[in-house]
Amino acid sequence: MSLPTNTDFELESLDTPTGTNYTTKKAPWWRQLQYVAAGAIFGIILIKSEVISWFRIQEMFRLQSFHMYGVIGSAVATGIISVMILKKTGAKTIYGEPITFRSKSFHKGQIFGGLLFGFGWALTGACPGPLFAQIGAGFSVSLATLASAILGTWVYGTLKDKLPH
Repeated sequence: MSLPTNTDFELESLDTPTGTNYTTKKAPWWRQLQYVAAGAIFGIILIKSEVISWFRIQEMFRLQSFHMYGVIGSAVATGIISVMILKKTGAKTIYGEPITFRSKSFHKGQIFGGLLFGFGWALTGACPGPLFAQIGAGFSVSLATLASAILGTWVYGTLKDKLPH
């Protein structure tokens, strides 16, 4: 039985040689704590680097500071280098599955979506990753942004097939 391919991502996990997809493998509940730890460390890094600061985000959108551009640029450079290493070494997942990358086609909706995302980011001072760090840091007003993000995701999922391509 093959699972449908998710076209929203360019990284795809294939079935293992044994025919078992990694998503069906079960692990003890306590193994999930590694993800909690990784998320907590990522949140601390976001807080310490000040990328959750509404003022830093406003400085970026007003072109008043290089701080956020430097953080985003280093993340993009790290991603590019990581993908190059994955491709060059033929790396596999921890389950031994090959990692494959597919080309994505361009759609004009990506421009509109990017602009909408940017406007939301500028208005709220949060994007999905730092949003949870803001909530964890005690900025309760970010709960409204989270609720709006969830609602927007639901609306997109509902209307996705009706939107122009």
